[in-house]
This record gives sequence, C-alpha cells and structure tokens, in this order.
Amino acid sequence: MTCSKIFSGDLTELTDEIIQYLRNDISTLYSCILVNRLWCRLAIPLLWENTFSIKKFKYYHFIEIYLQYLEEKDKEKLQDYGINKNLSPLNTLFNYLSFIKYLNTQNIISTIKLWVRDSSTREIGNQSNQLTLQSHPKYDLLKFIYESLFKIFIEREINLNTFDIFIFSNDDCDYFNIAFKLILQNQSFIHNIKNLNFNICPTHINITTIIPYLKSINTISSLSYEFHGCRYDQYLNIIHLPHKSNYRNLNYLFTSFKNSNILNTLKIITFRNISFNNIFAFNEIFEQLNVLESIHIIDCYSLNSFIERILNITKPFKLKTLFMNNELLDIDSLQLLLQKSGNYLENISFGPLINESKQQSLELIISYCMKIKVLELFGFDDQNIYSLFNFIENIGQNLNHLAIHQISDSSNNFEISLIVLQNLGQILPFKLEYLDLNLIIENANDFKIFLKNSQNTFINRLCIKIIIIRESGNDILHYIKDYIMRKKRVKYLGFKVNNNELFVLKDEVKEFELYNIKVQIYSSLSTDFVYILKKNVLVTNVFIIKS
Repeated sequence: MTCSKIFSGDLTELTDEIIQYLRNDISTLYSCILVNRLWCRLAIPLLWENTFSIKKFKYYHFIEIYLQYLEEKDKEKLQDYGINKNLSPLNTLFNYLSFIKYLNTQNIISTIKLWVRDSSTREIGNQSNQLTLQSHPKYDLLKFIYESLFKIFIEREINLNTFDIFIFSNDDCDYFNIAFKLILQNQSFIHNIKNLNFNICPTHINITTIIPYLKSINTISSLSYEFHGCRYDQYLNIIHLPHKSNYRNLNYLFTSFKNSNILNTLKIITFRNISFNNIFAFNEIFEQLNVLESIHIIDCYSLNSFIERILNITKPFKLKTLFMNNELLDIDSLQLLLQKSGNYLENISFGPLINESKQQSLELIISYCMKIKVLELFGFDDQNIYSLFNFIENIGQNLNHLAIHQISDSSNNFEISLIVLQNLGQILPFKLEYLDLNLIIENANDFKIFLKNSQNTFINRLCIKIIIIRESGNDILHYIKDYIMRKKRVKYLGFKVNNNELFVLKDEVKEFELYNIKVQIYSSLSTDFVYILKKNVLVTNVFIIKS
C-alpha cells in the first residue's frame, strides 16, 4: 500500500527523500523522470544542478538550451561563427537555469571544447547550417561561448552553492578575467555562494594579473584559496616542498590583502602542505582579521619558525587543527603553541615521531587540550600508550575519530599490542565516527579481547589491519562476525589480516551486507576518510593556503 502511494504521489516528502538519495545515480534519475509528473519534477533539479560535470553528462545539448537565453545581438554573433542562432526551442518544460547549484571552470571549459568539437560534425537544431570554424580562430569562439554563458548565469541570477575556479595556465587566466569582469559588475552573483574556491598554480602563472580581481571581491563571506606546488607524487599522495617562487607569491598575496574588506569576512584560515620558512607577511595581516574563528595547520613544514613569529600576535590564535605528519616539532615550541592555543584545539595528529618526543608531546596535549575530537597516533611504545589511554578517558565522549598505528619494529611488539587490546575497548566513547587500528599481534584471541570490551561502542567507519604471527586470519574473521557483524556495530568496514582483504571474499561481503554493513578495501576506507576529514575543515568562510 505504501509503495503504491509513493508511486502515485501521495507521499510527496517521502518520495523526495528517496529521489534525493539517488542524487549521484544518474541513470536511475533518468528513469525516475519517466514514472510520473511528481517524480519528474523531483528528479529534474538533481539532473540539472551540475550539468558541467563531465561524468554526469556525456552529451552537451544543455549548452544549446542555455545559449537560447542570450540577447539577440549575441545570437547574431553566434550566427557569425557559423552556429545556428535558433539552437533549441525556449518553450521548455522547466527553467533549467534555476537548477544550477555547482559551477567548475575546468569542467565548463572542457564541456565547451567537447561541444564545439561535436557540433562541428553535426547539424545543430535540425538545420542544415553547420558549424564552421574556418573563418574564426577556435580560441575566440571558445572564449565567446564562455563569456556568453556567464552573462546568462549572472543576468538570470542563478542561485549557486559552490563555485570552483581553476587557474593553472595563462589560458585559464584569460578565462578567469572574462568571467570576473562580468562578476565584479554584479557581485550579488557570488554574494550568497556557500563555497567560492580558487585553485591556483603560482608556478605556472603570474599571480599579479589576478590579484586585482581577488582584492575587488568585497561581498563574499565564503572564500578559499588553494596554492598547488610544482611537484606532486600522485602514487604516494605526497606534495613535496614548494618552489621558492611560491613563497614570493604567498607573501605578495598576503600583502595585497592589507586593509582589504576580505579581512573583515574571513572566519577560517587553513594552511596545508606549505613551508612557513619564508612567509613573513602573516603576522601583520592576522592582526587585521576581525571575525576569525579558527585556524587549521595540516601537514606543513618549518612549524618551529612559524610558532616563534605567532607568539607576538596580540589577538587569540584559535588553532583548531594541528596535523604534524611531516616533521618533528620542537617540544619547547609545541608547549608555547599549546599555551597560546590549546583551549581551541580539536583535531591533532602525530606522525612517526621518536618515542621520547611523542611521550612529551602527549603529556603536553593532556595538560593543555580537553576538547579533542580527532586524534591520530602513528607509532607508540609501552610508556606513551598509557598516556594515550589516560587522555582518551579524560576527553570522554568528545572523541569521534581515533587512529592508532603500530609502526615500531621493537622486540616487544606483541606485548605493546596486547596492552592496547586489553585497555582500549572499555574506554572508548559510546559512538565513534571513525576508528582505525593497525597492529601486530601474536594470535587471534588477543583481538577477541578488544572486541568483547568494545561491545558498547558503535563505529560508523571501522578500519582494521592486523598482522598475526602465530596463525592464519580465519579465527579473527570469525570473531569479527560474532562481535561486529551480528551485533550491527559498524556501518562501513575495512578489514585486512596478513595482507588478505575481506573485500575480495565476495560471499563473505554479501553476508555482511545482510546486516547492512558495507565492506570496503581497508586502504581505501582509511585513506578516503582521512582525506574527507581534511577537506571537511574547509567549511564556509575559509581562506586556505595550500602548496
């Protein structure tokens, strides 16, 4: 009965929730628009909210629909380029422009190029007048269509959620200038955007050409800049130390924003994968930030010198995230930083530091930080692990993300792992968003202790990587089924034992699915969530510096 009501449209809100759940399933959404008028009305906005996403749309007919909104003089220019100005009828069933929520300049340019390529070999609008590019440079045509689309978007006042801008080449600079000359004439176009994101490669462009436009933005309340370095290892997911020219560009960017209205709107600053060694303008700019709410430092270099400089800042330094995975922080510097910012700190990660420093670091964190929600510890011994247990007990239910990786090659690996498994389960909060355990154990029964002790904790994403020395992994899988699967204690599970992935055992995966548990590859679930975590600190009102 309920099912028939859904299909007949009697339960509109429930139907909407179902279709919203299918947001990224394009083929199913296409099927939904054929069910009835209600399903069509609910599915069409999802299909058209991000049309320039290449993965979503293999055909580019939507560009012709958008261009029909051009003024007559611009349609005549289309005709001059050999494009039939009567591309598509305007009496469409929906106002498709009103559904646009996401724009990405890379995708827009790529889609225009594909449309021009396809249009050059086919008739447009069922007319015999084919596109001819011989009389006009192709680049001019691309820029004209790009400018025309932005004219339409601005004049029709589309309501954007996210606007991603990529500037990786001089051509990208040209496209950027085209769009922002129009945008700055009507800044209401970007005023209500939740996420305005600039992705810039300063080693490939002259940043001084775009700074005037960036400085002219005076209404935006959500802003992000990502500076991409000159070398990136896509296999190891490591961004190497940035080129010296990045330092000059970053300093120029900071200096150029002096007395800018941007400093009155920025609420969050994130530094990611950059070296602070030669960035000197930050202090002066920081003193002008009037509404700053938090700062995030993720995988950066030369932190010791940076800390020395920020100690002289008179305003509170509201450090919310500190991921120290690239270098060892001097203990004295860390103490000074935590004395200034420890009360704000919520997310912290220790890389593979030497044990003595890690023990001292943990003691400082325990002393100064009581709001920790995210904690990652890579490498530990039988001394600092007890400090970790005390810390987890002290912060209690605040904790929602915990990663403990055993990377020590000491002779007492088994003893250390056993200490973790005997003590961790009973001190975990009732609910965790994410738990990642990477341990070396002697036998499966050791892990059974942890599973029994942690039965009262629900874990949304559980990642387990175990090396068992004395036996195979069959018993530990049996324990996973008893204490996790049948009790439905997780939603996503990544499980790897002795380099064998649960994910490849298709029958086992299906059994877990019967309990609404989705099995994924361990490394994928672990890496993806850490990436999402780092991206999630880039919320609205952001100024992000990334090399």
